[in-house]
Amino acid sequence: MRKVSIGKKVPAFSLPATGGQIIKLAALKGKNIVLYFYPKDSTPGCTLEGQDFRDNMRKFNACNTIILGVSRDNLSAHEKFKEKQGFPFDLLSDEDELLCKLFDVIKEKNMYGKKFMGIERSTFLIDDQGVLRKEWRKVKVKGHVDAVLATLKTL
Repeated sequence: MRKVSIGKKVPAFSLPATGGQIIKLAALKGKNIVLYFYPKDSTPGCTLEGQDFRDNMRKFNACNTIILGVSRDNLSAHEKFKEKQGFPFDLLSDEDELLCKLFDVIKEKNMYGKKFMGIERSTFLIDDQGVLRKEWRKVKVKGHVDAVLATLKTL
């Protein structure tokens, strides 16, 4: 499977999501999509990032934009995380890393001297026609949502 690239249509995908749904890219045409990949449910950085998106939902809605969070966690963990944090957006479960590989977010990480493969915090902006317009890699949570909103306003 080819990787995504800016200015090109994102290949069709579908993944299980919170609320017992299957989210399909094709069904989202006509809306901008912020697809954010994060390492793990209920960890400090991932919680803050989700809260920032949650707290700015009105602004995203005003830009005809939906938010989708993606990690390798299972749906049960996603449901608990979403409910506890009151996220008004869905979380996609990518246990098989299909979407992670398409967006090339699985990277070697190092924690406490141990190397492992994990999700590099990354965000992708897909326009209302399914074209990838912007990517942010190695995201730092603080100020990130503001940067995404600023870019959205230029579309």
